[in-house]
Amino acid sequence: MLGITKSHSRPKTGNGNPCSEAQSKTLKYCPEFPDRFGSIQGARRFCRRSFQYYNHEHYHSGIGLHTPFMVHAGATHAIQDKRAQTIEALRAANPWRFTHRPVFPGLSEAAWINEPDGLETVPAVQHGSDLREAA
Repeated sequence: MLGITKSHSRPKTGNGNPCSEAQSKTLKYCPEFPDRFGSIQGARRFCRRSFQYYNHEHYHSGIGLHTPFMVHAGATHAIQDKRAQTIEALRAANPWRFTHRPVFPGLSEAAWINEPDGLETVPAVQHGSDLREAA
């Protein structure tokens, strides 16, 4: 009647809602996730705190050990360079503590949950590499 098609999506399928599914899994595996919420307000408070932590405090390995907010704000390149300078200064001051030059996770120019067809993935970019590669 209204042209609405019933969804038959299943968990863990790539054509469902991957953002929602990934966030749900992250919440459920959180040590503070309760067996049961006492009220809708309690559930909302928990989710607000969790989203704040996830987006502004938790460093994600998939985005170069940055927070989603750092990526969104465009601060990752400056942070990578600062990290490289700090590590290089520590390495220069304490060479016996380093058996090799540290390598930072690369930064991608784009991140996708489901990459659109026809796009080529941009390779990771190492920032601050001039400091790490300097003799």
